[in-house]
Amino acid sequence: MLPHDENDLLTRVGPGTAMGALMRRYWIPVAFSQAIAKPDSVPVRVRLLGENLVLFRDTQGRVGLLDEKCPHRTASLFFGRNEESGLRCVYHGIKFDVDGNCVDLPCVPQMSDARRANVQKQLNAKSYPCLERGDVVWTYMGPAEHKPKFPELEWTLLPASQRYATRHIQECNWLQALEGGFDATHLTFLHGGESDASRKIVATLYEVIPTDFGFVVGTGRERNDGIVMWNMNVMLSPFHKIISSLPHAAHVWAPIDDETTMLYSVDFHPSRPLTEQDLARSKAGLGIHTENIPGTDRAVRNRSNDYLIDRALQASGASYTGMKGFGTQDCGIQESMGPIADRSREHLLACDAAIVKIRRLLLQMLKDHAAGKPLPGMNPASYRVRSGRFEAKNGIPFAEAMEQYVRRDTPIAAE
Repeated sequence: MLPHDENDLLTRVGPGTAMGALMRRYWIPVAFSQAIAKPDSVPVRVRLLGENLVLFRDTQGRVGLLDEKCPHRTASLFFGRNEESGLRCVYHGIKFDVDGNCVDLPCVPQMSDARRANVQKQLNAKSYPCLERGDVVWTYMGPAEHKPKFPELEWTLLPASQRYATRHIQECNWLQALEGGFDATHLTFLHGGESDASRKIVATLYEVIPTDFGFVVGTGRERNDGIVMWNMNVMLSPFHKIISSLPHAAHVWAPIDDETTMLYSVDFHPSRPLTEQDLARSKAGLGIHTENIPGTDRAVRNRSNDYLIDRALQASGASYTGMKGFGTQDCGIQESMGPIADRSREHLLACDAAIVKIRRLLLQMLKDHAAGKPLPGMNPASYRVRSGRFEAKNGIPFAEAMEQYVRRDTPIAAE
């Protein structure tokens, strides 16, 4: 179980919260670049870490992310005119550039130039710097003096032909999603069938190792010949997961607010284009990706329709849940805990050892941030890692064994 005060520390992400301040020290995904594909295209509403914002691409192709409320009379800039290198509020015609600078004040033509310049400075809109990597717009919402370089996140560095990315809104707190992503035991049950042979072989070793990029979660199964079969998954601070699968895969759990999360899911291959065979399961909604209602970020199978659960399929034993696809199964169960799970009601078991360690590590990160200590992932090169599977002799500590596999610059056993 987790006390209410610690649960709040880990789950609340709005302005002024400890976890919100920590997350604002990292680059956060805003939207796919195609959402604002052309210069002077329609602005897009965005909600991140409890803040309502507007995303747009100006005449010169630059990307801006502004507070949705115009600093003049707080009208919504979503209705603004995106024209001539700025976003113009339609209420009184005041215009802002991608940096939030007030560049035109047509509603007071009688004002002197000196007075106008002074007023324009006061009317600057709150803005956040943006860049584009991997066909995704990313923003930094933290203190300017601490802005890090963009990390060497592998899937963002590859050609578009070597990755497949989708996203959808998950109706629960980000921590529920992250914990579900690193809960190894659920794979056998939630994503299996009644006759799944792997249910008879459950991991007995659970390790969480803090690193310079975040942490590594290892789950091990001991064989009779003195060998441990390790499954290694990587967490890149503060909300990335690199999944031990082929093709390689990744999640990003970007908090919209305390009770909703934008889940980005990515398949990628480091050395060749993805084939239709590679993507067959993903495009059919059977893997980590979900099918969305056309034109929206909302999954077809969602909480309002009970994820279209098929009780006959569940009873047949072909599916443990009767829900279609890993992504749907994960979201269905994680959302069933409520918008923010009450972890004080839990009764944790031995198979939850990794979850307990993850929570302790996240709480320590908050303490370190409050104390001004260095945060993991600030060195862009520290993200040069992959997840995977490997074997090691029983008795060799996981922290030692994983080092020859986790770094991207060394061979990865899963390839």
